[in-house]
Amino acid sequence: MAYQLLALYHHPESTAAFDKHYDEVHAPLAARLPGLRSYTATRPGGAEPAYYLVAVLTFDDEAAFNTAMGSDVGQQAVTDLANFAGAGVTMLTGPADTVV
Repeated sequence: MAYQLLALYHHPESTAAFDKHYDEVHAPLAARLPGLRSYTATRPGGAEPAYYLVAVLTFDDEAAFNTAMGSDVGQQAVTDLANFAGAGVTMLTGPADTVV
């Protein structure tokens, strides 16, 4: 069963600074996580969305996720959060069922 990490980024003080760092540094770094099956990032639209950006990273299983996060790249990605996600980020992990 697939395993996912959902990163729910809170609204930053400066969206321009957040977007620049996320797009140019963090996303390319996270995309190099070993065993990453897919990676999507959404900036929700509409009136006052609860989060500024939602990233969903999918791995084959929990073991692959743990290996990725324990890798050098995984540790760099976690450390990098302090460089742009000062407003906070909520992380959720768990098994992912495909419904359709």
